Amino acid sequence: MKHGVKNLSDVRVMLLNGPYFKKFSRPQRSPAVTKSGTLYFPIWLAHATGVLLSNSVQAVLLDAPARGMDLEQVLEAIAAFAPHLVITSIVTPSVENDLLVAEAIKAGIKTKVFGVGTHPTAVPEETLLSSDALDGICLGEYDYTALDLAKWIAGEIKLESIDGIAFLRDGEFIRTGQRGMIEDLDALPFVAPIYRRFLRIADYFNPNALYPMVTINSGRGCPNGCTFCVYPQTMHGRRYRFRSAENVVEEVEYIIKNFPEARSIFFEDDTLPSNKARCIEFCELMIKRGIRFPWTANCRVDVDYETLKAMKGAGCRMVCVGFESGEQALLDAIHKGTRVDMMQGFARDAKRAGILVHGCFMVGLPGETRETMQSTLDLALRISPDTAQFYPIMIYPGTELYDQLRAQGFLTAEKYSDWLTDEGLHNCVVRTSDFTAEELVLWCDEARRKFYLRPGYIARKALQMLMNPREISRTKKAAQTFFRYLFRGTFGQKK
Repeated sequence: MKHGVKNLSDVRVMLLNGPYFKKFSRPQRSPAVTKSGTLYFPIWLAHATGVLLSNSVQAVLLDAPARGMDLEQVLEAIAAFAPHLVITSIVTPSVENDLLVAEAIKAGIKTKVFGVGTHPTAVPEETLLSSDALDGICLGEYDYTALDLAKWIAGEIKLESIDGIAFLRDGEFIRTGQRGMIEDLDALPFVAPIYRRFLRIADYFNPNALYPMVTINSGRGCPNGCTFCVYPQTMHGRRYRFRSAENVVEEVEYIIKNFPEARSIFFEDDTLPSNKARCIEFCELMIKRGIRFPWTANCRVDVDYETLKAMKGAGCRMVCVGFESGEQALLDAIHKGTRVDMMQGFARDAKRAGILVHGCFMVGLPGETRETMQSTLDLALRISPDTAQFYPIMIYPGTELYDQLRAQGFLTAEKYSDWLTDEGLHNCVVRTSDFTAEELVLWCDEARRKFYLRPGYIARKALQMLMNPREISRTKKAAQTFFRYLFRGTFGQKK
């Protein structure tokens, strides 16, 4: 399929994080406008952009929510670039909007449009049948699938020969061969230069990292079996594939050199320390290279003190940890693979190592009761991490827990837009035998107040900012919206 191009270098591809709510954080595990002002980098679109550019394709990355661009502005940008192919991110809470954006693109310019992301990967046929605007879908990891699509545009290969896609032909759903996971992650171009070329890092924020920050991945996939987590079950698999320590450190050095305004790095691996030997190797190389730069990572409570100490020595200032529940039976029900008795020991080890902890606590799990929810709050207060979030469990198509709760009649959503409130915030779409969705949200609002409004906690945070001025900008930026919701509640009920 030539589309008027002579070779691959003539092909123009736009990778689009489409317009929706301002600051709609589509790339994160639970897409929404967040109460803390969090906005994720479009990291997977950026990776695919890097692969295209390194193969001489004319590719551009446009992040509309970060730039505050509406649909009209996006359509103007697309018309100016005149791409032969648009690759657009689609997630469950915004799928209805995302398909309307695709339809507007097709109405305005002659181009091919392919959807990517967790939602179309989970339900490809349903997604394709929902709109005539999509020419196909990339399933799972799409870095090299995007390159193959560019080759198809250039007439080098046939569409049906591309592994890892789905499309309709004369109304028939066609799914090609499965594309294997990328094993040599070192072969991928660094994502940071793509940010530098197309994005403004000041637009992005994660309250767990010093602001401004840059987000990268040192690996993909997760070796654990949590039934609720969407990325391992739809995109990257339940096996941790990681870049070499040398490769990661080289990108860290690139960031330090080329983003002088950056104050930290966020490693968005599902569980960076899950391979202890590799984690320690990375930390030792950071120290050997003399790199002293703050970073944050996701981890679990099964990380030992030796590893935490190594991470601290290499610059780790905070870890984000899914404690989830204070009730062992509920952890077992979601195949978390951790124990409540590990959690307090982990918190002590992190404190001893000098690493801050952001704790994630969820309610609405299978078997949840008022007593188990109280156990979770008691755990949070006992551990007392630096920051904490309380939320009803988020489930999405493509996950085991979504299928389980839907079969049991505990899914309350009637349409995908129900995953969001009218403001674009997270909306609870589950209930339990004992609680409605609204009651779960109200419980989380109250748990948040009980955690953050403790006099001892307030005094501790004030002292932290006094002793470490770097924390001020992070805390101030998060507080701009967070405290509004803290006092008024999700439904605007002031306390």
